[in-house]
Amino acid sequence: MKINVEPLDSHELKPLFSDPGQLGFGKVFTDRMFVVNHKQGEGWSDPRIVRYGSFAMDPAAVVLHYSQEIFEGLKAYAAEDGRILLFRPEQNARRMNRSAERMCMPTVPEEDFVQAVKELAVLENRWIPRAPGTSLYIRPTMIGTEAALGVHPSSEYIFYIILSPSGPYFKGGFKPVSLYVEENFVRAAAGGTGDAKTGGNYAASLLASARAAEKGYAQILWLDARERKYVEEVGAMNIVFVFRNKLVTPALTGSILPGITRASVLQLACHLGYEVEERQIGIDEVIQGLSDGTLTEAFGCGTAAVIAPVGSLFYKGTNHMINGNQVGKVSEELYNRLVDIQFGRAADPFGWVQEIGRL
Repeated sequence: MKINVEPLDSHELKPLFSDPGQLGFGKVFTDRMFVVNHKQGEGWSDPRIVRYGSFAMDPAAVVLHYSQEIFEGLKAYAAEDGRILLFRPEQNARRMNRSAERMCMPTVPEEDFVQAVKELAVLENRWIPRAPGTSLYIRPTMIGTEAALGVHPSSEYIFYIILSPSGPYFKGGFKPVSLYVEENFVRAAAGGTGDAKTGGNYAASLLASARAAEKGYAQILWLDARERKYVEEVGAMNIVFVFRNKLVTPALTGSILPGITRASVLQLACHLGYEVEERQIGIDEVIQGLSDGTLTEAFGCGTAAVIAPVGSLFYKGTNHMINGNQVGKVSEELYNRLVDIQFGRAADPFGWVQEIGRL
């Protein structure tokens, strides 16, 4: 794929952030973005890297009325020796294409997806932060742009990639978070779009998440839509429970996002000698495990937060503490091992990390 790059003079560039430690997550965006268009019968055309800016969109665009939209999330890391590293970008390309198929959208050739991510990240390398806990967050997105009402797949699409230098997803960094077990609202149901990374899933979570936040909880822990009995995932992450030295996580049944960090954590845990089990896990089993001491830790895992230890669960009027609201040894080991691989500080026995350039 030949990507045309719009030149920007030095005086047109935005000023860099003054304090990397105050970045937050997804608040600052770089100078450029990647854009490519798709038309039915013609395919993808005009791949380009242009100045970051707004799209002109018809008020009747399909995405605005029928939510035909998907996205991905990955990161570029600054290694201590100046290398620019990506973590498993081909997996994001494959998952985006699975989401596209579910949402009746065109797929993007895997090699083009990865090429666009690499070229944009290298071009914008001055934005890759080097402070501890920071990285360059990468958000590939596809939207349906045909101007026509009536429920149908769009005949026109824009695929674009934007970049955001970011700090920790949670303000407290790598510290235990509190979860509110949601008993009434549901995120997704089997047969729906829960395993696609599409905006509607996140929109469906907003009301419950806002109410949980008002009560002082960081995230929702979702239960299954049918019985409100089985644990599914956290608002922005997959969930893992530690029963002594066994990691147990909900099986992918079609209503849970197949997280790339989730898959990496499970593979890494096996490599380190932990037993791993993917199965249905009831919320009552979780509470019983906390009661009898067999459940020793819990953590969320996802691209944005990497690993987020869980310090408490609120369920049926009771706040259940986990590991004394302290970071557990398993969570800490997996976090440190994974982050060291991502930042190039440790050997990568899995071939996950790709060097794409130098700062």
